[in-house]
Amino acid sequence: MPYILKIIQIINNINEWIGKTISWLTLLMVLTTFLVVVLRYAFDIGWIALQESVAYMHAMVFMLGVAYTLKHDKHVRVDIFYQACSVKTKAWIDCLGTLFLLMPVMGFIICSSWEYVADSWAIQEGSRNSGGLPAVYLLKTTILLMAGLLILQSIALFSQNLIIALGFNNGEQLNG
Repeated sequence: MPYILKIIQIINNINEWIGKTISWLTLLMVLTTFLVVVLRYAFDIGWIALQESVAYMHAMVFMLGVAYTLKHDKHVRVDIFYQACSVKTKAWIDCLGTLFLLMPVMGFIICSSWEYVADSWAIQEGSRNSGGLPAVYLLKTTILLMAGLLILQSIALFSQNLIIALGFNNGEQLNG
């Protein structure tokens, strides 16, 4: 059991660090958007690369922050019956949801996007806009990173909920 708890802690720490680090992009995104607006309307200057950087940051916040959101149980949940369930029942629901929904969908995303991302890397894909950012392939890579981070977090989530469902922690929430 200590080995499983250590794995849960490592995965949780990875996604916690990534989530907190990537959250700083929201501030940078606001400042960059402000700069784009000021340059455009006050000085009649427009830089495509600067505008595209806001879209890149926005995508990175969502794609790389989604596992952090799952870790903190802040994702969207259809909560018709779940709220009234016991801790053990919630843990079983989360185990089944993780095993039969989350993991297969992330596996599908990896399988279906692998070639898409590989093709982008093969041609070192850049922006279609003149003066745009040159590394679209790096942005597309976040699709695979998102799915990989969610799979890691789903392993931690499944393990954590299985421990609760089987009663190994006396109903206490595990922290990680």
